[in-house]
Amino acid sequence: MTRVLDSGRKEPVSGEIRSAVVFLHGYGANGADLLGLADPLGEHLPDTLFVAPDAPEACVGAPMGFQWFPIPWMDGTSEDDAAAGMQAAIADLNAFLDALMVDEDLLPEQVALVGFSQGTMMSLCVGPRREDQLAGIVGFSGRLIEPELLKDEVLTRPPILLIHGDIDEVVPPQSLPDAVEGLQQAGWKDVYAHVMKGTGHGIAPDGLGVALAFLKDKLGF
Repeated sequence: MTRVLDSGRKEPVSGEIRSAVVFLHGYGANGADLLGLADPLGEHLPDTLFVAPDAPEACVGAPMGFQWFPIPWMDGTSEDDAAAGMQAAIADLNAFLDALMVDEDLLPEQVALVGFSQGTMMSLCVGPRREDQLAGIVGFSGRLIEPELLKDEVLTRPPILLIHGDIDEVVPPQSLPDAVEGLQQAGWKDVYAHVMKGTGHGIAPDGLGVALAFLKDKLGF
């Protein structure tokens, strides 16, 4: 049984919903942490609804925040706990996306995922395993989990943009080229990368600008 995800939302500037961006936050944060990006993005994506669900579990390592799944080396849980938590969160997120498309009368090609850190890991797990291809995936400061499984499990190959700071102290910058390689080995042709110079575990203006250009292209603006 899936869990219903609480979600914040920012309505389109135009008042008409023709597409949606789903923000997936990082470990120990919440949906509101990324929803603020809707202001600079929404000006250029006027018909886009922005939604930002909270992950389904309270975060052990950050009691005021949420997690998509446990991280053993950060919270002392087991690898089995992490795997089970991730599978449950994948089901929750798929149910959330299905409901969003029904409620807002959107097609998969009108919906993009934008993840940060653990939210990027979720985006790269969920998006390619959905039967109907999404408009695209933007992943900030994350990594591709178990790339060796993707080739056999992929159902669709949405365009993917990966963005990472070159001095990220939380998720190593090498995670970006590793993810690109894993995606290419799984058959991706539309995969792009951008390195934010002098940036740690965060989102710099140049990275946000590249993400905006990608989203405008893939959502048809």
